[in-house]
Amino acid sequence: MNKVFSALLMATFLVVDISKANDFSPGSVEGARTISTETAKLFFDKGYLFLDVRGLNDYRMGHIPGAYHLSVKSDFDEQRLSAIVKKDQSVVIYCNGTSCLGSSIAVEKAIGWGWTSVFYYRRGIKDWNSMGYPVFVIEP
Repeated sequence: MNKVFSALLMATFLVVDISKANDFSPGSVEGARTISTETAKLFFDKGYLFLDVRGLNDYRMGHIPGAYHLSVKSDFDEQRLSAIVKKDQSVVIYCNGTSCLGSSIAVEKAIGWGWTSVFYYRRGIKDWNSMGYPVFVIEP
């Protein structure tokens, strides 16, 4: 009985540990404010600028309406970012959610380049979708 209980307990810890492995984006990025989905929606309603840093195919399949696109893997650089948003202007940066490192990397770079009002939307489009908020799809 003890061996069965121990095995079940160990299996439970392994499942919990595996589920945590998919949650690897940092909870915060120094110099930025991490925002919730509710705050992201409030900022959206107030007209804040959003930047989607996922790949182009992901962006086309559905993004926050009005969000600009710069893929952190291919075209995210200081010059392209400055063409979209001034260094003292607020910007919300997001990607696919907590299993995506793209937004944290982009936020870190933007702050390093001198952007001063950067919001890290860690939960990203995945949580945005789960709340039923508007999404814009680009037809092929």
